[in-house]
Amino acid sequence: MKTNDHPNVYIQTLPEDRKQAIIKLRQILTNNLPEGFMEQMAYGMITYVVPHTLYPPGYHCNPKQALPFISIASQKQHIAIYHMGLYANTKLYHWFISEYSKHSAQKPDLGKSCIRFKKTEHIPYNLIAALCKKMSVSDWIKCYETQFHKTTKKASKS
Repeated sequence: MKTNDHPNVYIQTLPEDRKQAIIKLRQILTNNLPEGFMEQMAYGMITYVVPHTLYPPGYHCNPKQALPFISIASQKQHIAIYHMGLYANTKLYHWFISEYSKHSAQKPDLGKSCIRFKKTEHIPYNLIAALCKKMSVSDWIKCYETQFHKTTKKASKS
């Protein structure tokens, strides 16, 4: 999918069925993510990040980028939600798996941080809303620093 500079432009490029699902997911994320996350386009997806004003070190893979948290995208074969917290926090991951069957007759199609939906009618919007509320900016920063952003021994000796 072609990268666009603004979420609205990205959405306008989508097929109608995907467009409606992404619009609804975007609204759910905007309405349910705790205060502090900021929407932007990153990695060709609508992405919610911890801005540098709240976390100056940025993302360890590229410190010039804000710390990513959750992204939504229309991929070739599916709608995807990339939730870094699910990847980093096993307690949250297990909560999500246990709740999924209460919201969908389908089995979850999961990658490390990716939740895939081949059919838009299978997206459990209420569960996604609940998931959004589970991790604040400060919770995500603490989890991220514990799981991913480890100081090297060489750097700590200097």
